[in-house]
Amino acid sequence: MDGLRRHKSMFLLPGLLTLFLIIIFPLLFTIRVSFSGWNVSNPRMDFIGGTNYSAMLHDSRFWASITRLVLLAGGTVLIQYVIGFGVALLVWRNVRGRRFWRVLFLVPMMTTPVVMAAIWQTIFHESLGPVNDLLGMLGLTRIPWLTESGPALAALMTVEVWQWTPFMFLLLLAGLLSLPKEPFMAAAIDGAGTWRTFWKVTFPLMAPVSVAAIIIRLIEASKLSDSVYVLTSGGPGSSTETPGYYLYIQGLRDQQTGYSGAMSLTYLVLMIVTLTVVAALLTRAFKLKGDA
Repeated sequence: MDGLRRHKSMFLLPGLLTLFLIIIFPLLFTIRVSFSGWNVSNPRMDFIGGTNYSAMLHDSRFWASITRLVLLAGGTVLIQYVIGFGVALLVWRNVRGRRFWRVLFLVPMMTTPVVMAAIWQTIFHESLGPVNDLLGMLGLTRIPWLTESGPALAALMTVEVWQWTPFMFLLLLAGLLSLPKEPFMAAAIDGAGTWRTFWKVTFPLMAPVSVAAIIIRLIEASKLSDSVYVLTSGGPGSSTETPGYYLYIQGLRDQQTGYSGAMSLTYLVLMIVTLTVVAALLTRAFKLKGDA
């Protein structure tokens, strides 16, 4: 038995070493950096205690970016879920050319976020973009999409919804295709209509897939920074900055390495706690809906 156990440990060793190298070591190094005064003028790991964390607590720009991210991620993922679920239901049925629509709907997801944001930057251009041309043809006022905070946030949300709704659609369609047929046959025998069948059968059966899809998208949305960089560069002012983009400014552009390490760890802990709570609340809400 000892020999068999030793051989099992040997098989696990490569995976454990990889895990240590790509997760544990960078995490431990970041913790050490966050307690140092490493910056562009002092590139050393001198220990300064909790000075970086104290400065971060008074950094209103950092906390504003987190609040903005919660609104951006929550709003865009909710819209993606509703649109993705609706389109998945349409394609799930016998719609003419459904294979073509499935492939066409996945095209935005195949494009890199940077390229997609660059395309949308042209579309939302104040004087040359087709969106304002269309508004002008309809007799509406042109909107400064990328130079005012409200329209800039709306433009950023549009890009996120456009690119990642196909991902939500793909997961939900896979869930719909795997549903058992018996509950739907029982609902048809009972004379349930389309809406009642959806609300009492389809939606509860899709609960595990829905929770997984929403959590996966929230995790990805919490890292939003590349679209911000290309589309608005965090502006106007700092009105579209997210924590990921603010970390880029502090850590890479301004070389405030120790301070950005403290913000990274705080941001990581906040995201883990928040997403765990959201997952528990969603699971409970869908379970209550299924039991109703």
